[in-house]
Amino acid sequence: MLAIFQAAGWPIWLLLIASIVATALIIERLLYLRRGKIIPKKLLDEVVQVYRGSQVTPDIIQKLENSSPLGIVLSAALRNVESPREVMKESIEEAGSGVAHTLERFLTTLGTIATLAPLMGLFGTVVGMIEIFGSQNAAGSNPASLAHGISVALYNTGFGLAIAMPTLVFYRHFRALVDSFVIEMEQQAVKFVDVVHSKRK
Repeated sequence: MLAIFQAAGWPIWLLLIASIVATALIIERLLYLRRGKIIPKKLLDEVVQVYRGSQVTPDIIQKLENSSPLGIVLSAALRNVESPREVMKESIEEAGSGVAHTLERFLTTLGTIATLAPLMGLFGTVVGMIEIFGSQNAAGSNPASLAHGISVALYNTGFGLAIAMPTLVFYRHFRALVDSFVIEMEQQAVKFVDVVHSKRK
């Protein structure tokens, strides 16, 4: 494997770095974007019980905010339980946009790698081809060595595509996952708003 990297020239080392970064980001996002961690089960029910029991204190709100992304959204609603419905919903939307930004962390980098990897591979191939044809002399060249040189140059394109395809799949998966989490958090927060305002009536 090392021989292939050495034969393919220096551009393949850029692709190797990109593959390491992409792998690290995919693992980090897989560990972070877990439903149980983002939207804990029964958290909404617990918050409703705390509210109905009139046990809302700054410490509980702070604890809720530190518990999970959904906790951040619900804590924003709890801070504004005495406010009109529109103010509560506004605070939820603001908290939700901040949470969405956190959930999308590193996804831009992942998308950039997925887009850039084939281009980096193509660049490596072009550099390799230039070196191959630049090394030919007027007396001609050995077709076997020329064919070998071209196959080596194409390693860059193959490696670039091998990086881009799984990275793009994970990028799309994470984007869809984040969107579904944000929608679900908003729905749960709206349910809490309905609970608060139905109690007032």
